[in-house]
Amino acid sequence: MKKNKIIFWTTTIIIALMEGVMPLITWITAPEYMTFGTKALGYPDYFAYALVIAKMLGVIAILIPTIPSKIKEWAYAGLAFSLIFAFISHSCVDKNIGYMIMPLAFLAILSVSYVYNQKINDTSNK
Repeated sequence: MKKNKIIFWTTTIIIALMEGVMPLITWITAPEYMTFGTKALGYPDYFAYALVIAKMLGVIAILIPTIPSKIKEWAYAGLAFSLIFAFISHSCVDKNIGYMIMPLAFLAILSVSYVYNQKINDTSNK
């Protein structure tokens, strides 16, 4: 049980930092770079802001233990979709292998967080 919680919190904190904290800090400290990545892929400027807000809500949902499991499911799905579409966008537009692998690596970390969240919930419900 303790191992499951350590794995869950380690992977969840990594996701929270990369998907939530870093974009928020960019928005606050260097707003001129907010649309840097999305503009290069051909998305409109407002998409970057909507993406940061959605990611922040998703990260909050997976971090707070008292959030209902259905909301957590949607949060994990939303974060997964954003990472999958980041991979697809980079593979279609700039074809930079580094930019293509990074979302897949974070998708793998997100998947581990999800699996261990399920394990913790299954154990605590018994």
